[in-house]
Amino acid sequence: MVVPSNTNAEIEPRYDREPELKAFDDTKAGVKGLVDAGITKLPQIFIHPPELLDNITSPNNKQFHFPIIDLEGIKNDLTKHKEIVDKVRDASETWGFFQVVNHGIPVEVLEEMLNGLRRFNEQDVEIKKQYYTQDFTKRVFYHSNFDLYHSPGANWRDTLDCTMAPIPPQPEELPETCREIMIEYSKHVIGLGSCLFKLLSEALDLNPNHLIEMECAEGLSNLCHYYPPCPQPELTMGTTRHSDNDFITVLLRDSFEGLQVLHQNQWADVPATPGALVVNIGDLMQVSSGCIIFGVTSVSTKVYAPMKELLSEKNPPKYRPLTIKEYNEYYRAKGLDGTSALLHFRL
Repeated sequence: MVVPSNTNAEIEPRYDREPELKAFDDTKAGVKGLVDAGITKLPQIFIHPPELLDNITSPNNKQFHFPIIDLEGIKNDLTKHKEIVDKVRDASETWGFFQVVNHGIPVEVLEEMLNGLRRFNEQDVEIKKQYYTQDFTKRVFYHSNFDLYHSPGANWRDTLDCTMAPIPPQPEELPETCREIMIEYSKHVIGLGSCLFKLLSEALDLNPNHLIEMECAEGLSNLCHYYPPCPQPELTMGTTRHSDNDFITVLLRDSFEGLQVLHQNQWADVPATPGALVVNIGDLMQVSSGCIIFGVTSVSTKVYAPMKELLSEKNPPKYRPLTIKEYNEYYRAKGLDGTSALLHFRL
């Protein structure tokens, strides 16, 4: 059968995103540079496929109560300590997220960390360009979208990435606008991280120092995301659906709403609780399955595998042994496509 062609129809030319991606990357100004240029129409590279945007909702129902865990009294009250461990276990298994309050980090430190990030992003672009690179081996760098050349649509955000442990950068390597607070904030977060790892160890019925002794608390990277105003927010996202490529994430957020997590196949809002920090159980910990993989630094060649203490005939290993370097290389190449990188490593 011969199908007649419509000679009057115009054939839309195929969109080649590579030149536009490179042009944007070469500016070294990020999305903040586009805003400063006064754009009113979203560049094509930031427009997400309709099928990804169709699933975005703005839930107003109050059926879910995002878990908030009060850490006050954790060191001095044994009864309170046990209650906190139980809450961490339940939240990690059912949500994979929880907020912590009375965590010991002064509110002034949290506020100054946010202010320092704003100062960095809102300073003269020529100063920021000194830090811009897509070389993720650097300990301090600034970029826009780690998966810029791989994702179906770029996210509307810029990121300052500072690896603060196990080997911290020299102070002069950090941007002057946030240097002092970055160092102070990191010290506080490392202390909180140790507390959280102990709680997670106990929640797994292990010795409180188990995860720390496995070097799970060795690495710390401050990923500082900045989301400037977007001219057409309905066409893009600040961060697409994803899972984190770490053991745990401690998230400091501002007062703006918009953060959501997937719970029972529904998107649930995370309340912007003053002074709270959001804790996210990352890809490298699979509590609900009883199968754990641990991560330290992104270049570590140490082999990690499911913990023998948590395995049994009824609960066999679900992932093959891997190095964090191998895992992160795959994660970056895959990009934020809405799936867990762990699927690639399943047995």
